[in-house]
Amino acid sequence: MGLFSFTQELAMDLGTANSVIVNNAGKILLDEPSIVALDRKTDKMIALGEKARQMHGKTHENIRTVRPLRDGVIADFNAAEQMIRGMIKMANKNRGGLFSPSLRVVVCIPSGSTEVEIRAVRDSAEHAGGRDVYMIFEPMAAALGIGLDVEAPEGNMIVDIGGGTTEIAVISLGGIVSNKSIKIAGDDFTEDIQDYMGRQHNIKVGDRTAEQIKINVGSVLTELDNPPEDFIVHGPNRMTSLPMDVPVSYQEIAHCIEKSVSKVDSAVLSALEQTPPELYADIVRNGIYLTGGGALLRGLDKRLTEKIGIPFRVVDDPLHMVAKGTSIALRNIDKFTFLMR
Repeated sequence: MGLFSFTQELAMDLGTANSVIVNNAGKILLDEPSIVALDRKTDKMIALGEKARQMHGKTHENIRTVRPLRDGVIADFNAAEQMIRGMIKMANKNRGGLFSPSLRVVVCIPSGSTEVEIRAVRDSAEHAGGRDVYMIFEPMAAALGIGLDVEAPEGNMIVDIGGGTTEIAVISLGGIVSNKSIKIAGDDFTEDIQDYMGRQHNIKVGDRTAEQIKINVGSVLTELDNPPEDFIVHGPNRMTSLPMDVPVSYQEIAHCIEKSVSKVDSAVLSALEQTPPELYADIVRNGIYLTGGGALLRGLDKRLTEKIGIPFRVVDDPLHMVAKGTSIALRNIDKFTFLMR
């Protein structure tokens, strides 16, 4: 049957902020923001991904932009289904063929997911045309993507800071030994920045601008070795609504997201508390891996290393690590026992 392989295999990382689709060869077919624009009257999808993100905050009353995933789980079922279907279509755009093959999908889910949330993801994927739907926990996928031997009797700790959740997990023998999933992540940093700009500089900023600030000058330390340049924010004054230009430095951002970041610190500590001492020794020896978009905050590895005393490493290409790992799981569906039907 090699000639007519009618099953198409895809690995999906459905994130709160970005969704990535990878094929079984490990090639990234699609990497888009998880956001859809819907027509209010008919609830039909108008745009998806980057196009919809550009509409976000700029719509009139007939269009609404929705982020179907909140805190890593599906909040808007209908929108999520349309988004998954649209993304699979976009990923397939480049391969021809008259009929759509049956899909085998591996989707990754947060390690703190309840039964109901897992079922929601599975249903959405099945409605969008997936015939075999498998699930894998995100920290597990991240560990595979980093290239760790997850089946070995050795402890590794993964801290995955995404858009909606921060996943902290200790992995050994192909399973998750202790995990901690907190709903403080990239989105909360963005909100902190919005609040701070309003309070401190009296300037209104939207989601997208706050995100821009975070990407350009986001930091968790007030002293950096190679500091980024100040980012200039344009927006209305909150009192007078006259235009303002405010330069923002990375020190300010470090102060304003301090509270949220310290919650991540304490979550890592509490996950370490639950870890059996043998695995703890392995973790101290191997270090802790930081992955996900939040790992790109400047100085995060340094700050955590100083605070906790275990070396932290940011993996390369942290944004796509989980998706890469999911595609490795896709290739070894028969071999890995920790995939869930």
